[in-house]
Amino acid sequence: MKLGLVLMLGLVFWSAEVAGADHYAIVVSSSTLGDPEWAQVVSALKEKHVGAAVVTWDDQVEESLSALQKTHPRFTCYVATSAEANRQFVADVHRMTRRFDEDPYTDTLWGILTGFDAANALQIAKQGEPLAVDRVASGTELALEMCREGMWYDELVQYKAVRKQSDGEIEQFRGPGDTTRALADTLTQDTADLFVTSGHATERGWQIGFRYRNGHFQSEGGKMFGVPTNGDRFRIQSSNAKVYLPIGNCLMGHINGPDAMALAWMNDLGVRQMIGYTVVTWYGYSGWGVLDYFVEQPGRYSLTEAFHSNQHALIHRLDTYFDDVVSVDLKVGEMNLPARQPNVAGKSLGLSAADCRGLLWDRDTVAFYGDPAWEARMAAMPNAYDQQLTVEDNLYTLTVVPKRGGDSFKPVNTNGAQRGWRPIVQLLDHRIGDVQIVEGEELSPVVADDFILVPNPRTVDPSRTYRIRFTATRM
Repeated sequence: MKLGLVLMLGLVFWSAEVAGADHYAIVVSSSTLGDPEWAQVVSALKEKHVGAAVVTWDDQVEESLSALQKTHPRFTCYVATSAEANRQFVADVHRMTRRFDEDPYTDTLWGILTGFDAANALQIAKQGEPLAVDRVASGTELALEMCREGMWYDELVQYKAVRKQSDGEIEQFRGPGDTTRALADTLTQDTADLFVTSGHATERGWQIGFRYRNGHFQSEGGKMFGVPTNGDRFRIQSSNAKVYLPIGNCLMGHINGPDAMALAWMNDLGVRQMIGYTVVTWYGYSGWGVLDYFVEQPGRYSLTEAFHSNQHALIHRLDTYFDDVVSVDLKVGEMNLPARQPNVAGKSLGLSAADCRGLLWDRDTVAFYGDPAWEARMAAMPNAYDQQLTVEDNLYTLTVVPKRGGDSFKPVNTNGAQRGWRPIVQLLDHRIGDVQIVEGEELSPVVADDFILVPNPRTVDPSRTYRIRFTATRM
Protein backbone atom coordinates (compact mmCIF):
# COMPACT_ATOMS: atom_id res chain seq x y z
CA MET A 1 0.00 0.00 0.00
CA LYS A 2 1.63 3.22 -1.16
CA LEU A 3 1.42 6.64 0.41
CA GLY A 4 -2.03 8.11 0.13
CA LEU A 5 -5.40 8.30 1.79
CA VAL A 6 -6.34 5.16 3.64
CA LEU A 7 -9.87 4.77 5.01
CA MET A 8 -10.55 2.23 7.72
CA LEU A 9 -14.04 1.85 9.09
CA GLY A 10 -14.52 1.37 12.80
CA LEU A 11 -17.04 -0.84 14.51
CA VAL A 12 -18.42 1.07 17.47
CA PHE A 13 -18.19 4.50 19.03
CA TRP A 14 -16.09 4.95 22.13
CA SER A 15 -14.96 7.92 24.19
CA ALA A 16 -12.49 8.54 26.99
CA GLU A 17 -15.35 9.82 29.10
CA VAL A 18 -17.62 6.84 28.51
CA ALA A 19 -17.22 3.86 30.80
CA GLY A 20 -18.22 0.39 29.73
CA ALA A 21 -17.12 -2.60 27.71
CA ASP A 22 -16.45 -0.42 24.66
CA HIS A 23 -14.04 1.67 26.75
CA TYR A 24 -12.01 -0.86 28.76
CA ALA A 25 -11.72 -4.63 28.56
CA ILE A 26 -9.87 -6.98 30.90
CA VAL A 27 -8.62 -10.20 29.30
CA VAL A 28 -7.56 -12.97 31.65
CA SER A 29 -7.24 -16.75 31.53
CA SER A 30 -9.87 -18.79 33.34
CA SER A 31 -7.20 -20.38 35.51
CA THR A 32 -5.77 -17.01 36.57
CA LEU A 33 -9.21 -15.59 37.29
CA GLY A 34 -9.90 -18.70 39.35
CA ASP A 35 -6.97 -17.93 41.64
CA PRO A 36 -8.39 -15.83 44.53
CA GLU A 37 -5.30 -13.60 44.74
CA TRP A 38 -5.24 -12.87 41.01
CA ALA A 39 -9.01 -12.39 41.03
CA GLN A 40 -8.34 -9.42 43.33
CA VAL A 41 -6.21 -7.87 40.57
CA VAL A 42 -9.12 -8.12 38.14
CA SER A 43 -11.49 -6.72 40.78
CA ALA A 44 -9.19 -3.75 41.39
CA LEU A 45 -9.18 -2.95 37.68
CA LYS A 46 -12.97 -3.24 37.51
CA GLU A 47 -13.30 -0.87 40.45
CA LYS A 48 -10.92 1.63 38.85
CA HIS A 49 -12.43 1.37 35.36
CA VAL A 50 -16.14 1.32 36.04
CA GLY A 51 -18.10 -0.79 33.59
CA ALA A 52 -15.06 -2.67 32.28
CA ALA A 53 -15.84 -6.00 30.63
CA VAL A 54 -14.00 -9.19 31.60
CA VAL A 55 -13.14 -11.60 28.80
CA THR A 56 -11.70 -15.02 29.62
CA TRP A 57 -9.77 -17.61 27.67
CA ASP A 58 -8.86 -21.22 28.39
CA ASP A 59 -6.01 -22.48 26.22
CA GLN A 60 -4.86 -19.59 24.01
CA VAL A 61 -5.27 -15.84 24.45
CA GLU A 62 -6.55 -15.61 20.84
CA GLU A 63 -9.78 -17.17 22.10
CA SER A 64 -10.71 -13.69 23.37
CA LEU A 65 -10.55 -12.12 19.90
CA SER A 66 -14.18 -12.54 18.84
CA ALA A 67 -15.47 -10.88 22.01
CA LEU A 68 -13.05 -7.97 21.58
CA GLN A 69 -14.02 -7.54 17.94
CA LYS A 70 -17.64 -7.03 19.00
CA THR A 71 -16.91 -4.22 21.47
CA HIS A 72 -13.62 -2.85 20.04
CA PRO A 73 -12.52 -1.37 23.40
CA ARG A 74 -10.29 1.66 23.52
CA PHE A 75 -8.14 0.04 26.23
CA THR A 76 -7.44 -3.67 26.60
CA CYS A 77 -5.61 -4.90 29.68
CA TYR A 78 -4.25 -8.45 29.57
CA VAL A 79 -3.92 -9.68 33.15
CA ALA A 80 -1.39 -12.50 33.24
CA THR A 81 0.78 -14.31 35.72
CA SER A 82 4.52 -14.10 35.15
CA ALA A 83 4.41 -17.69 33.88
CA GLU A 84 1.81 -16.73 31.25
CA ALA A 85 3.48 -13.47 30.18
CA ASN A 86 6.22 -15.07 28.12
CA ARG A 87 7.73 -14.10 24.78
CA GLN A 88 5.08 -15.89 22.72
CA PHE A 89 2.27 -14.32 24.76
CA VAL A 90 3.62 -10.84 23.95
CA ALA A 91 3.74 -11.67 20.23
CA ASP A 92 0.24 -13.16 20.34
CA VAL A 93 -1.15 -9.99 21.95
CA HIS A 94 0.52 -7.81 19.31
CA ARG A 95 -0.95 -9.89 16.51
CA MET A 96 -4.48 -10.32 17.80
CA THR A 97 -4.84 -6.60 18.61
CA ARG A 98 -4.25 -5.87 14.92
CA ARG A 99 -7.15 -8.13 13.98
CA PHE A 100 -10.13 -6.33 15.51
CA ASP A 101 -10.82 -5.05 11.99
CA GLU A 102 -9.29 -5.41 8.53
CA ASP A 103 -6.69 -2.62 8.55
CA PRO A 104 -3.07 -3.53 9.45
CA TYR A 105 -2.84 -1.23 12.48
CA THR A 106 -3.21 -1.96 16.18
CA ASP A 107 -6.86 -1.52 17.10
CA THR A 108 -6.74 -0.88 20.86
CA LEU A 109 -4.39 0.65 23.41
CA TRP A 110 -3.20 -2.49 25.17
CA GLY A 111 -0.96 -3.43 28.06
CA ILE A 112 -0.02 -6.63 29.85
CA LEU A 113 -0.51 -6.32 33.59
CA THR A 114 1.68 -8.82 35.40
CA GLY A 115 4.04 -8.81 38.34
CA PHE A 116 6.42 -10.89 40.39
CA ASP A 117 3.35 -12.23 42.20
CA ALA A 118 -0.30 -11.34 42.61
CA ALA A 119 0.49 -8.83 45.36
CA ASN A 120 2.86 -6.95 43.05
CA ALA A 121 0.32 -7.01 40.22
CA LEU A 122 -2.31 -5.69 42.62
CA GLN A 123 -0.10 -2.70 43.46
CA ILE A 124 0.14 -1.89 39.77
CA ALA A 125 -3.59 -2.38 39.22
CA LYS A 126 -4.47 -0.05 42.11
CA GLN A 127 -2.21 2.76 40.91
CA GLY A 128 -4.65 5.54 40.21
CA GLU A 129 -2.96 8.93 40.49
CA PRO A 130 -1.46 9.99 37.15
CA LEU A 131 2.31 10.49 36.96
CA ALA A 132 3.79 13.79 35.80
CA VAL A 133 7.36 13.00 34.78
CA ASP A 134 9.48 15.81 36.21
CA ARG A 135 12.75 13.97 36.91
CA VAL A 136 14.52 11.75 34.39
CA ALA A 137 17.56 9.54 34.96
CA SER A 138 19.34 7.60 32.25
CA GLY A 139 22.27 5.33 31.54
CA THR A 140 22.49 6.69 28.00
CA GLU A 141 22.35 10.09 26.31
CA LEU A 142 18.91 11.63 25.90
CA ALA A 143 17.39 15.02 25.14
CA LEU A 144 17.49 16.77 28.50
CA GLU A 145 16.40 20.01 26.84
CA MET A 146 12.97 18.38 26.54
CA CYS A 147 12.88 17.40 30.23
CA ARG A 148 12.06 19.47 33.30
CA GLU A 149 15.17 18.16 35.06
CA GLY A 150 17.35 15.07 34.94
CA MET A 151 20.70 13.43 34.52
CA TRP A 152 22.36 10.94 32.20
CA TYR A 153 25.61 9.00 32.39
CA ASP A 154 27.28 8.12 29.11
CA GLU A 155 27.45 4.41 28.27
CA LEU A 156 29.98 5.14 25.52
CA VAL A 157 32.42 7.60 27.14
CA GLN A 158 33.67 6.88 30.65
CA TYR A 159 33.36 9.73 33.19
CA LYS A 160 31.01 11.72 30.93
CA ALA A 161 27.79 12.85 32.60
CA VAL A 162 25.24 15.59 31.89
CA ARG A 163 22.59 17.05 34.16
CA LYS A 164 19.80 19.59 33.96
CA GLN A 165 18.82 21.45 37.11
CA SER A 166 15.31 22.60 37.91
CA ASP A 167 16.36 26.13 36.88
CA GLY A 168 16.88 24.88 33.33
CA GLU A 169 20.68 24.96 33.25
CA ILE A 170 22.30 22.02 31.45
CA GLU A 171 25.91 21.19 32.28
CA GLN A 172 28.37 18.45 31.54
CA PHE A 173 30.45 17.22 34.45
CA ARG A 174 32.92 14.47 35.30
CA GLY A 175 31.07 11.50 36.73
CA PRO A 176 32.45 8.40 38.43
CA GLY A 177 34.28 5.79 36.39
CA ASP A 178 31.86 3.16 37.69
CA THR A 179 28.33 4.54 37.60
CA THR A 180 26.52 1.64 39.26
CA ARG A 181 25.87 3.34 42.57
CA ALA A 182 25.32 6.76 41.00
CA LEU A 183 22.55 5.37 38.80
CA ALA A 184 21.08 3.45 41.72
CA ASP A 185 21.01 6.69 43.71
CA THR A 186 18.88 8.37 41.02
CA LEU A 187 16.28 5.71 41.78
CA THR A 188 16.56 5.56 45.56
CA GLN A 189 17.54 9.12 46.55
CA ASP A 190 16.55 11.41 43.67
CA THR A 191 13.29 9.51 43.10
CA ALA A 192 13.38 9.54 39.29
CA ASP A 193 9.98 9.44 37.59
CA LEU A 194 11.45 7.98 34.41
CA PHE A 195 14.47 5.68 34.10
CA VAL A 196 16.04 4.99 30.70
CA THR A 197 18.65 2.39 29.79
CA SER A 198 20.42 0.93 26.78
CA GLY A 199 23.42 -1.34 26.22
CA HIS A 200 23.95 -5.05 26.73
CA ALA A 201 21.48 -6.98 28.84
CA THR A 202 20.04 -10.40 29.47
CA GLU A 203 16.93 -11.50 31.35
CA ARG A 204 19.00 -11.41 34.56
CA GLY A 205 21.18 -8.33 34.27
CA TRP A 206 21.92 -4.94 32.71
CA GLN A 207 25.55 -4.20 31.79
CA ILE A 208 25.84 -0.46 32.36
CA GLY A 209 28.90 0.34 30.25
CA PHE A 210 28.78 -0.32 26.52
CA ARG A 211 32.30 0.69 25.44
CA TYR A 212 34.09 0.54 28.76
CA ARG A 213 34.16 -1.65 31.84
CA ASN A 214 31.45 -0.73 34.30
CA GLY A 215 29.23 -2.43 36.85
CA HIS A 216 25.83 -3.98 36.33
CA PHE A 217 22.34 -4.34 37.76
CA GLN A 218 21.29 -7.87 38.65
CA SER A 219 17.86 -9.35 39.41
CA GLU A 220 17.00 -12.27 41.62
CA GLY A 221 13.63 -13.42 42.95
CA GLY A 222 11.88 -10.09 42.35
CA LYS A 223 14.73 -8.09 43.93
CA MET A 224 17.23 -5.75 42.27
CA PHE A 225 20.91 -5.47 43.12
CA GLY A 226 23.76 -3.26 42.01
CA VAL A 227 27.11 -4.92 41.40
CA PRO A 228 29.98 -2.44 40.87
CA THR A 229 33.26 -3.52 39.32
CA ASN A 230 34.68 -4.09 42.83
CA GLY A 231 32.05 -6.79 43.40
CA ASP A 232 30.43 -5.05 46.37
CA ARG A 233 26.82 -6.15 45.74
CA PHE A 234 24.07 -3.96 47.21
CA ARG A 235 20.26 -3.89 47.17
CA ILE A 236 18.39 -1.28 45.14
CA GLN A 237 14.86 -0.45 46.29
CA SER A 238 12.46 2.35 45.48
CA SER A 239 8.73 2.69 46.06
CA ASN A 240 7.71 5.84 44.20
CA ALA A 241 5.64 5.14 41.09
CA LYS A 242 7.75 5.43 37.95
CA VAL A 243 8.03 4.31 34.33
CA TYR A 244 10.97 2.52 32.75
CA LEU A 245 12.23 2.56 29.15
CA PRO A 246 14.99 0.02 28.37
CA ILE A 247 14.91 1.33 24.80
CA GLY A 248 18.13 -0.32 23.62
CA ASN A 249 18.47 -3.38 25.86
CA CYS A 250 18.24 -6.94 24.66
CA LEU A 251 15.81 -9.24 26.50
CA MET A 252 14.82 -6.81 29.26
CA GLY A 253 11.14 -7.49 28.58
CA HIS A 254 11.47 -11.27 28.39
CA ILE A 255 9.89 -12.84 31.46
CA ASN A 256 11.29 -16.37 31.50
CA GLY A 257 11.19 -17.11 35.21
CA PRO A 258 10.96 -15.54 38.69
CA ASP A 259 14.45 -13.99 38.41
CA ALA A 260 13.59 -11.95 35.29
CA MET A 261 14.71 -8.31 35.29
CA ALA A 262 11.25 -7.04 34.30
CA LEU A 263 9.73 -8.56 37.44
CA ALA A 264 12.37 -6.98 39.70
CA TRP A 265 11.78 -3.55 38.13
CA MET A 266 8.07 -3.87 38.92
CA ASN A 267 8.40 -5.51 42.32
CA ASP A 268 11.41 -3.77 43.86
CA LEU A 269 11.57 -0.40 42.12
CA GLY A 270 8.01 0.87 41.79
CA VAL A 271 7.79 0.57 38.01
CA ARG A 272 4.13 0.85 36.99
CA GLN A 273 4.64 0.83 33.22
CA MET A 274 7.58 -0.29 31.10
CA ILE A 275 8.46 -1.54 27.66
CA GLY A 276 11.09 -4.14 26.86
CA TYR A 277 12.42 -6.33 24.08
CA THR A 278 11.64 -10.01 24.54
CA VAL A 279 14.40 -10.88 22.05
CA VAL A 280 17.85 -9.52 21.27
CA THR A 281 17.66 -6.07 19.69
CA TRP A 282 19.69 -5.07 16.66
CA TYR A 283 17.39 -2.83 14.60
CA GLY A 284 15.88 -0.63 17.28
CA TYR A 285 12.80 1.00 15.75
CA SER A 286 10.32 -0.23 18.36
CA GLY A 287 12.54 0.67 21.30
CA TRP A 288 14.36 3.91 20.55
CA GLY A 289 11.35 5.35 18.73
CA VAL A 290 9.37 5.56 21.97
CA LEU A 291 11.75 8.36 23.01
CA ASP A 292 10.82 10.28 19.84
CA TYR A 293 7.18 10.37 20.90
CA PHE A 294 7.36 10.35 24.69
CA VAL A 295 10.46 12.31 25.73
CA GLU A 296 11.00 14.49 22.68
CA GLN A 297 7.38 15.64 22.43
CA PRO A 298 6.92 16.27 26.15
CA GLY A 299 3.34 16.42 27.37
CA ARG A 300 1.81 15.41 24.04
CA TYR A 301 1.55 11.67 24.64
CA SER A 302 1.10 9.43 27.63
CA LEU A 303 3.56 6.53 27.68
CA THR A 304 0.80 4.20 26.46
CA GLU A 305 0.04 6.58 23.59
CA ALA A 306 3.72 7.03 22.73
CA PHE A 307 4.28 3.27 22.53
CA HIS A 308 1.27 2.74 20.29
CA SER A 309 2.01 5.80 18.13
CA ASN A 310 5.44 4.32 17.48
CA GLN A 311 3.80 1.00 16.57
CA HIS A 312 1.53 2.84 14.10
CA ALA A 313 4.63 4.48 12.63
CA LEU A 314 6.38 1.12 12.23
CA ILE A 315 3.40 -0.54 10.57
CA HIS A 316 2.89 2.47 8.29
CA ARG A 317 6.50 2.16 7.16
CA LEU A 318 6.11 -1.55 6.45
CA ASP A 319 2.81 -1.04 4.64
CA THR A 320 4.01 1.93 2.60
CA TYR A 321 7.49 0.99 1.49
CA PHE A 322 7.42 -2.80 1.17
CA ASP A 323 5.00 -4.82 -0.92
CA ASP A 324 2.95 -7.61 0.64
CA VAL A 325 4.83 -7.98 3.93
CA VAL A 326 2.73 -6.06 6.44
CA SER A 327 0.69 -9.21 7.16
CA VAL A 328 3.73 -11.48 7.50
CA ASP A 329 4.19 -12.96 10.98
CA LEU A 330 7.70 -14.15 11.70
CA LYS A 331 8.26 -17.03 14.06
CA VAL A 332 9.25 -15.17 17.21
CA GLY A 333 13.02 -14.93 17.49
CA GLU A 334 13.66 -16.24 13.97
CA MET A 335 14.32 -14.37 10.72
CA ASN A 336 12.20 -16.35 8.26
CA LEU A 337 11.03 -13.94 5.58
CA PRO A 338 9.16 -15.11 2.47
CA ALA A 339 11.46 -16.63 -0.14
CA ARG A 340 11.22 -13.62 -2.44
CA GLN A 341 12.83 -10.35 -1.41
CA PRO A 342 10.42 -7.52 -0.61
CA ASN A 343 10.02 -4.80 -3.19
CA VAL A 344 11.38 -1.57 -1.73
CA ALA A 345 9.27 1.39 -2.81
CA GLY A 346 11.05 3.88 -0.55
CA LYS A 347 14.54 4.05 -2.03
CA SER A 348 14.56 7.82 -1.49
CA LEU A 349 14.59 7.08 2.23
CA GLY A 350 17.51 4.70 1.84
CA LEU A 351 15.42 1.69 2.83
CA SER A 352 16.45 -1.83 1.94
CA ALA A 353 15.39 -5.43 2.42
CA ALA A 354 17.41 -5.33 5.66
CA ASP A 355 15.12 -2.57 6.93
CA CYS A 356 12.12 -4.75 6.13
CA ARG A 357 13.61 -7.57 8.18
CA GLY A 358 14.38 -5.17 11.02
CA LEU A 359 10.88 -3.75 11.12
CA LEU A 360 9.32 -7.21 11.11
CA TRP A 361 11.77 -8.33 13.80
CA ASP A 362 10.79 -5.42 16.06
CA ARG A 363 7.06 -5.31 15.42
CA ASP A 364 5.86 -8.11 17.72
CA THR A 365 8.75 -8.45 20.17
CA VAL A 366 8.54 -5.39 22.43
CA ALA A 367 6.27 -5.79 25.44
CA PHE A 368 4.24 -3.05 27.08
CA TYR A 369 3.67 -3.89 30.74
CA GLY A 370 1.17 -2.14 33.00
CA ASP A 371 -2.38 -0.85 33.03
CA PRO A 372 -2.71 0.86 29.61
CA ALA A 373 -5.24 3.41 30.89
CA TRP A 374 -2.99 4.61 33.71
CA GLU A 375 -1.44 7.88 32.60
CA ALA A 376 2.24 8.74 32.82
CA ARG A 377 3.13 11.86 30.87
CA MET A 378 6.22 14.04 30.57
CA ALA A 379 5.94 17.49 32.13
CA ALA A 380 4.93 19.87 29.35
CA MET A 381 7.76 21.72 27.58
CA PRO A 382 7.89 23.69 24.29
CA ASN A 383 7.79 21.23 21.39
CA ALA A 384 9.51 21.45 18.02
CA TYR A 385 6.10 21.81 16.41
CA ASP A 386 2.62 22.54 17.70
CA GLN A 387 -0.14 20.02 16.98
CA GLN A 388 -3.86 20.57 17.55
CA LEU A 389 -7.02 18.74 16.57
CA THR A 390 -10.38 20.50 16.49
CA VAL A 391 -13.74 18.87 15.83
CA GLU A 392 -16.82 20.83 14.80
CA ASP A 393 -19.81 18.61 14.09
CA ASN A 394 -18.42 16.18 11.51
CA LEU A 395 -15.47 18.37 10.38
CA TYR A 396 -12.04 17.41 11.75
CA THR A 397 -9.04 19.72 11.43
CA LEU A 398 -5.50 18.71 12.38
CA THR A 399 -3.19 21.73 12.43
CA VAL A 400 0.60 21.45 12.68
CA VAL A 401 2.73 24.58 13.09
CA PRO A 402 6.58 24.43 12.85
CA LYS A 403 8.27 26.12 15.83
CA ARG A 404 11.97 25.51 15.09
CA GLY A 405 12.20 26.70 11.52
CA GLY A 406 13.78 24.21 9.14
CA ASP A 407 14.61 21.90 12.05
CA SER A 408 11.01 21.52 13.20
CA PHE A 409 10.56 17.95 11.98
CA LYS A 410 14.14 16.75 12.36
CA PRO A 411 15.27 14.40 15.15
CA VAL A 412 15.76 16.18 18.45
CA ASN A 413 18.41 13.67 19.54
CA THR A 414 20.11 11.00 17.41
CA ASN A 415 21.63 8.76 20.09
CA GLY A 416 20.69 5.15 19.46
CA ALA A 417 19.23 3.36 16.45
CA GLN A 418 16.48 4.29 13.98
CA ARG A 419 16.05 7.70 15.56
CA GLY A 420 13.80 10.53 14.44
CA TRP A 421 11.81 11.24 11.29
CA ARG A 422 8.71 9.72 12.86
CA PRO A 423 5.36 10.61 11.32
CA ILE A 424 2.99 12.98 13.06
CA VAL A 425 0.38 10.93 14.92
CA GLN A 426 -2.84 12.28 16.38
CA LEU A 427 -4.87 9.79 18.40
CA LEU A 428 -8.65 10.22 18.51
CA ASP A 429 -10.81 9.76 21.59
CA HIS A 430 -13.61 8.21 19.54
CA ARG A 431 -14.03 6.01 16.48
CA ILE A 432 -14.85 7.39 13.04
CA GLY A 433 -15.87 6.23 9.57
CA ASP A 434 -16.97 7.57 6.14
CA VAL A 435 -13.93 9.83 5.83
CA GLN A 436 -13.66 12.43 3.08
CA ILE A 437 -10.49 14.53 2.80
CA VAL A 438 -11.25 18.23 2.33
CA GLU A 439 -7.73 19.68 2.61
CA GLY A 440 -4.18 18.35 2.85
CA GLU A 441 -4.32 15.28 0.64
CA GLU A 442 -0.92 16.25 -0.80
CA LEU A 443 0.56 15.44 2.63
CA SER A 444 -0.45 11.77 2.12
CA PRO A 445 -2.33 11.38 5.41
CA VAL A 446 -3.60 8.10 6.76
CA VAL A 447 -6.95 8.58 8.46
CA ALA A 448 -7.73 5.44 10.43
CA ASP A 449 -10.75 4.69 12.58
CA ASP A 450 -9.04 5.99 15.73
CA PHE A 451 -5.97 8.01 14.68
CA ILE A 452 -4.53 10.31 12.03
CA LEU A 453 -1.00 9.81 10.72
CA VAL A 454 0.89 12.29 8.56
CA PRO A 455 4.28 11.25 7.13
CA ASN A 456 7.17 13.36 8.38
CA PRO A 457 7.53 16.45 6.15
CA ARG A 458 11.17 16.12 5.02
CA THR A 459 11.06 19.52 3.31
CA VAL A 460 9.92 22.19 5.74
CA ASP A 461 8.43 25.59 4.98
CA PRO A 462 8.79 27.31 8.39
CA SER A 463 6.13 29.85 7.49
CA ARG A 464 3.55 27.23 6.56
CA THR A 465 0.74 25.91 8.69
CA TYR A 466 0.30 22.23 7.80
CA ARG A 467 -3.35 21.32 7.84
CA ILE A 468 -5.37 18.14 7.32
CA ARG A 469 -9.11 18.68 7.14
CA PHE A 470 -11.69 15.96 6.61
CA THR A 471 -15.27 15.06 7.32
CA ALA A 472 -16.15 11.86 9.16
CA THR A 473 -19.04 10.25 10.95
CA ARG A 474 -18.76 8.96 14.49
CA MET A 475 -19.24 5.23 14.74
